[in-house]
Amino acid sequence: MQEIGYDVPEPDGECEDDDNCPFCGSLSPRGAVFEGEVASTDMDKTVVVEREYEVNVPKYDRYMRRRSRTPAHSPECMAVEEGDLVRIAECRPLSKTKNFVVIEVVDEEGGDAA
Repeated sequence: MQEIGYDVPEPDGECEDDDNCPFCGSLSPRGAVFEGEVASTDMDKTVVVEREYEVNVPKYDRYMRRRSRTPAHSPECMAVEEGDLVRIAECRPLSKTKNFVVIEVVDEEGGDAA
């Protein structure tokens, strides 16, 4: 395992020939870091991370909620499931739409701890 430049714990699992793993492979994450909930795990080695944010609407002097869905690479050494709260980091383009990689599972099964 190698240091990736972020203060995140190393995963417990092992990677088999995953060159796009920031811990076991040669992928170097850099740039933007987001937290969001895993909305879909239907694709192979890819998860869709959904995050909500607020945007100011000056006309009505209010905020409205927006939603962003970002595909991210899910390394084999991390057990990511739907509903998990994860942290993703920007990396080089891995495919046409994939520019992020999961670097940490923050909370298992949902971020609504209210």
